[in-house]
This record gives sequence, C-alpha cells and structure tokens, in this order.
Amino acid sequence: MLLIYTQHITSRLQYITKTLLGDAIELTNNKEYFIQHSGAKINYSSEAIDSKAFQIIPHGLLFEKEIKEQQINCFEWNGLKAFFATNGDIPFDIFAASFYLLSRYEEYLPHQKDEYGRYDHKNSIAYKENFLQLPLVNLWLKEVERITSYKLQVSGFKYIPTYDIDIAFAYQHQPLWLNILGFYRDMLTGNIERVVERGNVYSGNKKDPFDVFDWLDQLHEQHQLNPIYFFLLAEKRKGVDKNVSPRKKAMLELVKQTAEKYEVGIHPSWQSGNEKQKAGESGRQSTVDGQPFEETGLLKNEISFLQNITQHNVTKSRQHYLRFTIPQTFRRLIEAGIKDEYSMAYGSINGFRASYALPFYWFDLERNETTDLLLHPFCFMEATSVFEQKYSVEQTAEELQYYHDMVKSVKGEFIALFHNHFLTEQPQWLPWRKMYERFLENNFSAIKSK
Repeated sequence: MLLIYTQHITSRLQYITKTLLGDAIELTNNKEYFIQHSGAKINYSSEAIDSKAFQIIPHGLLFEKEIKEQQINCFEWNGLKAFFATNGDIPFDIFAASFYLLSRYEEYLPHQKDEYGRYDHKNSIAYKENFLQLPLVNLWLKEVERITSYKLQVSGFKYIPTYDIDIAFAYQHQPLWLNILGFYRDMLTGNIERVVERGNVYSGNKKDPFDVFDWLDQLHEQHQLNPIYFFLLAEKRKGVDKNVSPRKKAMLELVKQTAEKYEVGIHPSWQSGNEKQKAGESGRQSTVDGQPFEETGLLKNEISFLQNITQHNVTKSRQHYLRFTIPQTFRRLIEAGIKDEYSMAYGSINGFRASYALPFYWFDLERNETTDLLLHPFCFMEATSVFEQKYSVEQTAEELQYYHDMVKSVKGEFIALFHNHFLTEQPQWLPWRKMYERFLENNFSAIKSK
C-alpha cells in the first residue's frame, strides 16, 4: 500500500492518483497517520512532514474546480520534457501535469479546429513541445520508479490489432448505380486495370479485393492475436459514410461471422456525430433479421442494429475519422451504453494524444467527476501515415515498429489501427499488406513467443 498525504482530498487528485498508481494506494489528510505509516509514502504538500517520504510539491491545478488557461513552461528533467515546475524531490508536480494531459484539459479551452472539425493537433502542448511521439506520462512514472525504487506501475505489455471496416466490399453488394458510375469513370480515365478487376469480381471470377477477412483470420490464428473490429453501419450513404448497406445479406453475414470469433464494436457514422440527440428521445420501430428494435437517434440506432445482428450487447466504439468533441461526444456515448472507447488519437498525425499508453477512465472536467467510460488510447493508424504524413511504406514500417517498441518499453497497451481496404492484393496496396505481415511475423510469431 502506497500512502499519499495531502492537505485537501479532491476529485481531481483522487482520479489521477488512482489512474497512475492503481488501487493499491490510499489518500489521507491525517498527518499523524501518515508519519506512522512504515511503508512507501508520498508527501503531496509543501510541508516538510517526514524526511523518509518522497515529496511532490503541488502546483495547484488539482485543488481547483474551474477550467481556465494554464501557464505552461516546459523544461528538461532527466532527458524528458516536464512542466508545472515546483521544488520537491522532483522539480515538477507529476500528478498535476499528468492530469492536464490525460483529462485533455487543453481541449476544453478555446482552440482551432482542423478541416474535419476536430481538435487540431497543432494546438497541443505535446506537438508544440515535440513530445507527441512519446508516452510521456508513462516515462515520467518509469523515472520516478528508478529514483524511489517504488513499484508504481503493475501493467504488462499487450498488443491489440484493431480494424475499422468503413467499406467492407469494393464492388460487390455496392449500389448498382455506383458500380455503373465507377465503370464509366474508369473507362474515361483509362484505368483499364480497375475495369478488368470490377468485371472479374462481378462475373465471379475473382474475389472482391476488399474482402481480406479470411486472410486476416489466418494471421490472427498464426500469431495468437485477439483483434477488435469496428463496423460502420450507417443506413444512409452520405458524405464520408460510404459503407455497404448494413441491411445487405452479405454485410449481415460478415458482421455475424466476425462477432462469433472476435470482439466487435460500433464505428459511429459521421452523420451520427452531426445529430443533436435528446436524452430519452425515441423513434419508429424497425427490424433487423425480423427482430424489432427502437430507433432512438442515429447513434443508438446504429448500436441497436449491431446488437441485433450479433445478439450481444455492444459496449465498444471508435469514432469514424476519429471525430469527437470533448465532452459532448463522450457523454453521448455513455448515455448510449458504451463502456470502452478507442478514439483517443489524432486523425491528422500519429502519436500519443493523451501522452499515455494504457487505458484510463475519462474524467469529465466540466462536471469535475470520473466517469465509467474507459478510454483506450492508440498511437498508430496506417491511413495517417499515408495520407497525412505522406510516408512511404518503408517509413511507415519503421514508424509502426517504433511505436510498438516504445509502448513495450513502458509495458503499455499497444493498439494499431488498420483498414481492410489498405490490406488488399491490389498493386498499389500489396506492399502495405506485406509490410503488415512482416511486422506481425517479426514481433508476434508463435516461434518467437516460445
């Protein structure tokens, strides 16, 4: 048991100490009890109470209730960036600084949006101070462990492959008008390769190129992996919601078969993010495979649709295009029954959005309370490497391996995001498919694990 003394026990302090140090801690404001404690202890105050206790002098953030602009001045500490400088046994308030990063405090402050209406990563202190590529909070804790010999982190490295199924099939089961339009577009632009491919798929001579699910099954079995699939199930095709209709028989079968083998979650549509849903709002009755379900707005409708297909409660989600706004999006997900959320990353650059590599509960800063929504941060998406960072397949392979190694070094949870349509055998994507195979072989082969 690690005992922490503080003059004031607040919801912010309770949250961050439990998040970083686990359940084997106790907070107290009783000095005598603290002094008499013979085990590991931290004095989180400016008072000199016990010379044997490790002292962290508070910055003040964790004793506040309001949200306001904070003065951030970064400096170097043992080779790492740090801020909220104080004069304790370490030169900053690690609890306050960690809370600032994990709570996404800066995202509650006035900021610029990117082209998709998301929080622009260029606003963040991690980007400005060049530590976006580091799980800084984990590294801070690792350094404190070295200094104090306290055992602060009890996690173990874990890899979770995840897949966003935005477009399950390239040609098959797509609207007829879309295939006709695509055929003539390819003809007019001279893309004969796609014309032939489309024709072969439609004639049954070739498998749809986006249908890589059997191949993924083989990889998971070979390397003993337990992936999570997130399905986009927007009923209306609109804008960036280009999924195959969830009412198509092939789509229903794909979701069912996947759910029989792996965990699945909802990939809320862009349209659902535009919706202003009222709590308790209800709509018309609809059916999935003849089973009625209530449409209560697009988000709940899509979750209900997935639940009726799988016959399981859906408690996992990841936002389409990683589009979310704090606190509104997370509150809507909680109200819809989501328990595990996998969107904590940027869609415009790879890295650690919350500077942390382990799951953590979302703290609603406006309400000043810990919620039951568990956030699973991730740091790598292949689409970001390709379209945003303009990386080659070789550069992406190096980046993927870097993030794997970095998360492993802090015993974190490494989550990578891939899309089925980036893992095809089409000429432009075949090198990416092979890169992913090599990555799994190099790091998770059954032979290496023995």
